[in-house]
Amino acid sequence: MSIAEIKKLPLAEKFQLMESLWQDLHAEISSAPVPLAHQQLLDERRARGAAGQAQLLDWDSAKNLIGQKQC
Repeated sequence: MSIAEIKKLPLAEKFQLMESLWQDLHAEISSAPVPLAHQQLLDERRARGAAGQAQLLDWDSAKNLIGQKQC
């Protein structure tokens, strides 16, 4: 299905198509292996959080902090 064909669909059909795509992607991603380095990094961050050694920020605070950084 092309972009042009999708643009012609009614809104309800676009949402149904999107939902179907998300379900399919979720099924594929859920069964994909997590690289060992990624799992180790997540485990380390969870351990630091559980030990109180990490500063946890809500999403708005994190976005503000990122926006203040100079690249």
